[in-house]
Amino acid sequence: MAQDNSPPLEISAVSVRFGDHQVLSNYHLTLQAGEVYALLGPNGAGKTTTINLILGFQPLFDGVVNVSGIDVRANPAAARETIAYIPEQVALYPHLSGSENLRYFTTLAGLRLDRPTLAGLLHDAGLDERAHGRKCSGYSKGMRQKVGIAIAVARNARLLLLDEPTSGLDPGAAADFTNVIRRAAARGTAVLMATHDLYRVREAADRVGILSGGQISRELDPKTLDHFDLEKLYIEELAA
Repeated sequence: MAQDNSPPLEISAVSVRFGDHQVLSNYHLTLQAGEVYALLGPNGAGKTTTINLILGFQPLFDGVVNVSGIDVRANPAAARETIAYIPEQVALYPHLSGSENLRYFTTLAGLRLDRPTLAGLLHDAGLDERAHGRKCSGYSKGMRQKVGIAIAVARNARLLLLDEPTSGLDPGAAADFTNVIRRAAARGTAVLMATHDLYRVREAADRVGILSGGQISRELDPKTLDHFDLEKLYIEELAA
């Protein structure tokens, strides 16, 4: 069972190897409630492997992964109950509206929410009220993500995982999504964001970790750097 006083995420001394390729090596990462952590790294650095570890989809590894005090390897289903995962492309039922998708997925989670509550969740996630009743087949990526955020908030997830959340979004939609992430964090949700978007990282994250050589090679406070300094340090770290 989840422990409310446990960090939403603790990764300790984790190593993962695929054949001859060492993906992660003595990897450590801890997130506290209400913290937004941006995980930066090139393709193949281990960002997707990190997400799969947390979700319990990567069973073969050395070390420990705890989600809200639950050992993911021992009880992956219980750990996933405290997690909301929003992939790069959020999968919704296209023939259902945003409100209907929200009702369906929250019902699967054992929740029974009335129409005003559903509308309030979508509104707080930043989805325009005119879109609540529209079929999701006409939604943009940003609109689908907002429904995903509403589902996460409804489920009261302690940990929110985002995989390249702003790729393909125009600047306005990316800024809106950043605001949604910050509101989720303000409610106490820990957010892990795997991304390449250096600009958005500075706006959204409390901490930035550069994943290189199978571990977090450097951590940065993005608020102390401008975008050019952040990009320079990122490039330098990958070249080291």
